[in-house]
Amino acid sequence: MRILHFADLHLGIETYGRIDPGTGLTTRLIDFLSAFDELVDYALDNDVDLVLFCGDAYKSRDPSQTCQREFARRIRRLSLNNIPVFLLAGNHDLPNAVGRATAVEIFDTLAVENVTVASQPACFTIDTAKGPLQIVALPWARRSKLLSREETKNLSLEQVNRRIEEVLTQWLDAQIEDLDPALPAILAGHLAHSGAVTGSERSMLVGRDYVVQQSAVANPAFDYVALGHMHNGQKSDRPVPAIYPGSLQAIDFGDEGQEKGFYTVDIDENAERGKRLLSYDFHPVGTRRFLTIRIDADTDEPMTAVSSAIARNDVADCIVRLQINISAEKEGLLRESEIRKELRDAYYIAAIYKNIEQVHRSRLGTRTAEGITPLEALELYLDVKKTPKQRAKLLLEYGERLVEEGKGGV
Repeated sequence: MRILHFADLHLGIETYGRIDPGTGLTTRLIDFLSAFDELVDYALDNDVDLVLFCGDAYKSRDPSQTCQREFARRIRRLSLNNIPVFLLAGNHDLPNAVGRATAVEIFDTLAVENVTVASQPACFTIDTAKGPLQIVALPWARRSKLLSREETKNLSLEQVNRRIEEVLTQWLDAQIEDLDPALPAILAGHLAHSGAVTGSERSMLVGRDYVVQQSAVANPAFDYVALGHMHNGQKSDRPVPAIYPGSLQAIDFGDEGQEKGFYTVDIDENAERGKRLLSYDFHPVGTRRFLTIRIDADTDEPMTAVSSAIARNDVADCIVRLQINISAEKEGLLRESEIRKELRDAYYIAAIYKNIEQVHRSRLGTRTAEGITPLEALELYLDVKKTPKQRAKLLLEYGERLVEEGKGGV
């Protein structure tokens, strides 16, 4: 049995894009859909038995009709080719009010063939071409659905999160007890577990979201743990693989340098529990590259330094930002119009930052300004300015007269 696992599609992100005249769509939406198309093509061409999506189909809980249409087109391709699709609701798919539908719920409402939607925690048995598969689904949990107002009215946010973690852990334990050990089983979750990290490598234990203990998620009763919510791909292998595939397309500069893609998971449905997982492999897709070029331009020829730095990088079709370090004295030598010409092959110029370094004017060694006389300060100044000796001598003489005259007037 082969399962394709992906997450965090986030259709609707248009930052760093423009309108494509041929389609009327934003070019960034086209980027995201192109990556999605690669995934669908792979599923159709490589004997995939189930496509498992672990949440966040859209950028926001109220996606545009265009984004919904494009998402549905690709799900329909899978459905019409008899590939079951399992859609899990993520935090970006949830409405901001109880009673409103999730962004993916329409597939369930229309009873679209071969498509299963999990908007609430539940256990499903999905029929695939290779036999049944148990999926314990844990979409993003809404506090109002798990806890009553009476339970939480006197609790801090941290205490509410802890209570949610307890409820979810107890629920997971109960589902595990009810699993049929003779059938393969996976956990599909849109959540943060205690071992996950954000793109800035900070533990997810710090933040406003609830966090489920990794030990509760990666239970050996599951053959594989499919996760969504973290945009940077990451995995833990013990005691059972728990995988965040990451977002399918690079979203911003926090994704710079990361490969984007999806996982395929091969399971021997006839083996016993603990021995079913044969392999899980990452498959990269084409993404728009983000590129930061850092330049030290505090030289006699700042524009030459900038041009050389750009030439050393392949900026073609990239979203580029420049970070230029330069002194205040040399800043005027930078010509932004020429810099933009140098970046003409870039897909998008996100920013040209100038980090202006102020000239450090205290050149007194171990001496402080308060510890020297006005004449000594003048002598140091003339020395720094490399004033010719004869002229410096003359200026010091004038300076001495001015100081004496000043004293006489006090």
